[in-house]
Amino acid sequence: MVLDKSRIQIKLPDKVKLIIDTLNDAGFEAYAVGGCVRDSILGRNPKDWDITTSAMPNQVKKLFRRTIDTGIQHGTVTVMFADVGYEITTYRIDSEYEDMRHPKEVIFTDRLVEDLKRRDFTINAMAYSDSSGLIDEFDGLSCIESKTLKAVGNANERLSEDALRILRALRFSAELDYEMDSELESAISELAANLSKISAERIATELIKLLKSDHPDKIRRAYELGVTKVILPEFDLCMDTLQNTKHHIYSVGEHTIHSLIEIDKFKDQFDERENKILKLTMLFHDFGKPSCRTTDENQTDHFKQHPEASEKIAVNIMRRLKLDNDTIENVRTLVRLHDLRPKLTDESVRRLIVMVGLSRMEMMLKVRTADMLSQSEYLREEKLLYIAELEKKYREIILRKDCLSIKDLQIKGRDLINSGIKEGPILGEILKALLDDVLITPSHNNYDYLLEKA
Repeated sequence: MVLDKSRIQIKLPDKVKLIIDTLNDAGFEAYAVGGCVRDSILGRNPKDWDITTSAMPNQVKKLFRRTIDTGIQHGTVTVMFADVGYEITTYRIDSEYEDMRHPKEVIFTDRLVEDLKRRDFTINAMAYSDSSGLIDEFDGLSCIESKTLKAVGNANERLSEDALRILRALRFSAELDYEMDSELESAISELAANLSKISAERIATELIKLLKSDHPDKIRRAYELGVTKVILPEFDLCMDTLQNTKHHIYSVGEHTIHSLIEIDKFKDQFDERENKILKLTMLFHDFGKPSCRTTDENQTDHFKQHPEASEKIAVNIMRRLKLDNDTIENVRTLVRLHDLRPKLTDESVRRLIVMVGLSRMEMMLKVRTADMLSQSEYLREEKLLYIAELEKKYREIILRKDCLSIKDLQIKGRDLINSGIKEGPILGEILKALLDDVLITPSHNNYDYLLEKA
């Protein structure tokens, strides 16, 4: 790909063009800037359009009918059109950073280049307007051309200012499939320990974006550069744990990386929330193996009860990263049950569905497949046939609408109370026993039978 700065033309959204034109007509400079420019050049659809201007915040507010002071102390005003907002930020120079995340103070400037030089990477330090074309003072276009991630100016300075940029570098590398230049990698390795000062929420956001990218295997580079040692030391233990067994050809960590790649092949079958759950499940599913590893007299490794150990570790990590309860509950269930191998009978598969939860069964089948495809070739054909038969039986059960929960029983708690059974713990125990009966024999899901059984 050969890119000519003079020939770059970006189709600005109507509202962005209106904002820039309004500021220009009032005598101010204004440009689309940052990620939206980068994504437009790459042929991607930008999620957000940020605008930078020489106008001061109060001058911006006077030019537009509806504005919100989203970060006015840092020069940012959001202009609203209906329910869509566009951030407009005054050119600024950041002073010394006090907490490896935020500058002590912001100094406004009337020079665009000063604003661009404070940004993290060259591909994010480009600006554009229809009248001026592409402004690329730090050669971001050539970095796009060579698929290279490079810091603006001195890499150590940029990462020392804001330690989160370490994770952003790895995340952009994964999302864009770019290689980081040697100076940036050296700075990451040297400054990785600074990530301990970044909030858990910020770390979680960047880690999940990396995992959900098309190249989740870039987590290997995070390990090699010492980043996971700070934010996810449990992963380092997995990378250092071998699996001397005929079922595996990789260390626990490398198996994890390959399973992340395999689960990515199913992403089009799931929504954004489910893909997040799947990626976290594959990341954590074997984290218990290092602590469960035993070696027999034949030098063969065993990892008994590792799913339960992995679940505990996964929950601790997710709470440490302050993930939401829905994510924690879904991931912990899939991790705990990922290695179950029920008999291929209707009853056993029905019981599996109850344990996993109907809403998670599609994800569980893909977790099993991704896990298996990241192992050795030993018995692979038999393992694939097993998963195929398991899925077939699952779909037949769903098609028949077999009873799979207490709410699907043909008798309700109120019916049992009306029949003379007292409210209390015994009522729940009876309903569980009735469900157990129906899981064995679906035809027993009949009101009269269940009433007599109760």
